[in-house]
Amino acid sequence: MRKLCLFAVVSLFLFHAAAQEKNIFENPVIRGDIADPSVVRVEGTYYATGTSSEWAPFYPLFKSSDLINWEQTGHIFDEKPAWTSHSFWAPELFYHHGTMFCYYTARRKSDNTSYIGVATAQGTSLQFTDQGPIVEHGTEAIDAFVFDDNGQLYLTWKAYGLDSRPIELLGSRLSDDGLRLEGEPFSLLKDDEEIGLEGQYHYKKGDYYYIIYSAKSCCGPSSDYDVRVARSRTFSGPYEKYEGNPILSGGNGDFLSCGHGTAVETPDGRMFYLSHAYQAGDAFYLGRQPVLHEFTVNDSHWIEFKTGKQAVIRQELPFADTEQEEVNDFNDDFNGTRLKVDWTWNYPYSAVNARQDRGTLWLTGTPIPDNTQGTVLCLRPQTTNYAYETKINNRNNSFKGLTLYGDDKNLVALGIKGSEIILKSVKEGTEEIRYRSTAHGINIRFRIDLEKGCYLSFSYSNDGKTWVLINDSPLDASFLVRWDRVARPGLIHSGEYDEPAAFDYFTLKQPH
Repeated sequence: MRKLCLFAVVSLFLFHAAAQEKNIFENPVIRGDIADPSVVRVEGTYYATGTSSEWAPFYPLFKSSDLINWEQTGHIFDEKPAWTSHSFWAPELFYHHGTMFCYYTARRKSDNTSYIGVATAQGTSLQFTDQGPIVEHGTEAIDAFVFDDNGQLYLTWKAYGLDSRPIELLGSRLSDDGLRLEGEPFSLLKDDEEIGLEGQYHYKKGDYYYIIYSAKSCCGPSSDYDVRVARSRTFSGPYEKYEGNPILSGGNGDFLSCGHGTAVETPDGRMFYLSHAYQAGDAFYLGRQPVLHEFTVNDSHWIEFKTGKQAVIRQELPFADTEQEEVNDFNDDFNGTRLKVDWTWNYPYSAVNARQDRGTLWLTGTPIPDNTQGTVLCLRPQTTNYAYETKINNRNNSFKGLTLYGDDKNLVALGIKGSEIILKSVKEGTEEIRYRSTAHGINIRFRIDLEKGCYLSFSYSNDGKTWVLINDSPLDASFLVRWDRVARPGLIHSGEYDEPAAFDYFTLKQPH
């Protein structure tokens, strides 16, 4: 009888443990490098976007029904808006009167200054039309947010980040059509502590207006970004900064840092903050990934996160009876009429020409004058261990194959040029040939195996069955990390425009 009771207790414990596990999801909720995420809910669907920086297309778009499983549907822009040049940062979604708005930061083509533009889409069509710049203030204006204060719209942004004065969050009344500022800008919050001030989100609860904002260093291996809060009884201020700041940060083993997000309200009134975070350890090489944390307003009328002041991976599911999906493999046989939405390319460094024709991808481009490394199509890495592979269908004097790409002066590539198989690395513009051999056979396959986020092994095959491993020890590619982005795996072409690369397929397989 005692054994039976013990069995019952153990079984009950296991049952509750299993049930508890089913109520848990793990951050990040969108895998890969999507900084400065913005999220809105329209009826029963959530929409999100984020920074695309120096990758095209511009501002990837996602949708979800449960906040933890997201599908990429496209981009805000397939082509650059006419007034812009580069540095596509911090888009902010806003839904108003049946129109979806996207307020975004980009550099103005005429003077290379970062300002804020706006684009609109009818309903939830996600077919955006650019309406041009809306904030051209000072020497820099970035990180837009729109707040509806009982029918009066306000646009706020970060100002004076490049000037020898404190950074400020500025605000202005916004027209009801969302397309122009009204009146003079006014100051909401100053960076008196000189620790940074950006990525603001405005929230009203009870008697208080809250600004949830980010401070410290946003980007790179030494990032210590965190989330803070200030409050006021009026939208225009003055705002009181919380003595208990920061209210969310990294440094606990799960994440190095976190910040720059917006929140969304669920139908039952709960608030979930979607920000980006660098994971600690090998997963740092996946970049700034979107993470989800629920917050509340406590009895002292300050905002606090339900799982505490440290960003953590494991969280309670927003909705019961949902299950977080695993990361899928990526396969492309190039039989579609247009590129899959996953592909991105190096628009500042090359005018890309990618054409699919009956199962072949023809890739070429026109690089800018000082880019000697050509044109790439790449994916956002979503795990720290994976293998990617392609087959080349043609021979000419261009170099073509696989790459792990930081930018035009920092990359690793394995491919074929003429009849030579070549492995090369490029660091700060200096190219080093690490392997050469003569190619045998016509259709050469190449494979790169990546471990721990940045260690690469290289192989090639004449038949797809027998593989020749090139390097005895993995190559450390950690040097490919750029200030605001991480390296991406993909395809490369380097050579004359009329000597394109012909790719038969591309696969990226996750460990299972």
